[in-house]
Amino acid sequence: MDISSVIKNLHPLETKVLLRYGLKDELTSAKLQSELGYKEGHANQAFSWLMGKELLSEVARTPHTYYELTDFGRKVQSEGFVEEKIVSLLQKEGAKSMPEIAAALNIEGKDVGSAFGPLSKEGVLQMNAEKKAEATGKPLPQRITVAKALVQKAAAAENATLDAKDLSEEEKQVMAGLTKKRGVSETPFRTIERETVVYKLKEAFEKVAEALKKAGVTGNEIGEITPAMLASGEWKKGTFRGYNIGVPPARIIPGRTNPYVQFLESVKDKLCSLGFEEFDGPLVETEFWNGDALFMPQFHAARDIHDVYRIKNPTHAKAIEEPYLSNVKAVHENGGNSGSRGWNYQFDNEFTRRLILRSQGTVLSAHQLHKAKIPGKYFGIARCFRYDKVDATHLSDFYQTEGIVLGNDVNLRTLLGFLEMFAKEIAGATEVKYVPGYFPFTEPSIEVHIKHPKLGWFELGGSGIFRPEVTKAMGIDVPVLAWGIGIDRMALMALGLNDLRELFSEDIERVRLRKAKF
Repeated sequence: MDISSVIKNLHPLETKVLLRYGLKDELTSAKLQSELGYKEGHANQAFSWLMGKELLSEVARTPHTYYELTDFGRKVQSEGFVEEKIVSLLQKEGAKSMPEIAAALNIEGKDVGSAFGPLSKEGVLQMNAEKKAEATGKPLPQRITVAKALVQKAAAAENATLDAKDLSEEEKQVMAGLTKKRGVSETPFRTIERETVVYKLKEAFEKVAEALKKAGVTGNEIGEITPAMLASGEWKKGTFRGYNIGVPPARIIPGRTNPYVQFLESVKDKLCSLGFEEFDGPLVETEFWNGDALFMPQFHAARDIHDVYRIKNPTHAKAIEEPYLSNVKAVHENGGNSGSRGWNYQFDNEFTRRLILRSQGTVLSAHQLHKAKIPGKYFGIARCFRYDKVDATHLSDFYQTEGIVLGNDVNLRTLLGFLEMFAKEIAGATEVKYVPGYFPFTEPSIEVHIKHPKLGWFELGGSGIFRPEVTKAMGIDVPVLAWGIGIDRMALMALGLNDLRELFSEDIERVRLRKAKF
């Protein structure tokens, strides 16, 4: 090892670690934050750099699961669970219909339905002969008592967070129904998964640390002169970090199209060349087009797939177009003219007008159905919004390419052909597989997965054949193929990237270079 070369390339974050600790010390991010005053990001960066120089090694990795109280959880703490409110109301005022309960408690109809189902199975509530909910006299189930205790415990805990290892088995079982990893659907807790990684210095560090001491390097050298230093004269008292004047400057690139925009345009060109017509729609949508028109029940857990952003002002649209509102309402309540029995609940006309940010590209297909030509092929590139945990393959603001094909002769084989074209010709994948899926609006439903050289297998998107409950309400009586593909994920393959966040990075040069190497 060239000690002098290593020392020249050490960052102060690394230098302080090498001078402070020895071979027997177990180093963690928390330790560096506590003893060296580092931020978590600084600590992790120091570990990464030192491992790259082979001065540090990882010796242990321990996973931890925590449950953080959400804003909704704090509301539950002060107001109680919906189940409690409903049972209390029915005990005091007698039997009521679902809309009457929703109006009396000022809650949404879908929340009433979601609470009534489990309570009915547990024998706490029942539906009488007049189709009204009533209390049976049986007390609230133990899960509600445990859930209330968990919320209170979290509210009193540091950072409003509970450690999974401190919970009993019963508490863990109840917590499973109170939390989720991603999104902001109304759950009292949010699951946070973390790992404690332990590192130790390697023997080679001793020579580097000794050389640092001989050279008088402390890690406190000045790396940047600020106006305050110049004004106070403080710069005269310190020592300075060395500068490498051999580092090449950043290239100055004349203005040109963003690589991701180029990719989106190429996808449009490809689909138009295949005879597809492009459609588009507004970013702000109603629950009607975003979910109801796609046969997603207003009370069903399927709504949790889409953690939507609601519009604060105005909160609701003035009206929904007819006859589509009446058709969709009939399909939900009794099947309408679709040949099915529907979902058998009372459709909420207030909920269906609620305004949200579009959470899925399929809403464009719902809009297009009633005005589509038969046969016909349509596509759109939709910007969607869904509260999600941001990582290498998930974003809260993302794009989907959405399409439908209508005709008497289209079938599952036709759909698989389109999916293969997306995966191979547009995304550039060499390995593709199809997995059975579930979507409330298609049957059968298929997910297409591709293999990324760095990220491994991940879902590219979902597809299927629209159910009659979707198409007949819009006046369509032929098979309709539909797909919603994560075009951001296709871009990972096509541009040679490993992280969705790179598509929207301010470092456009990095994306250009990766594209050039791919």
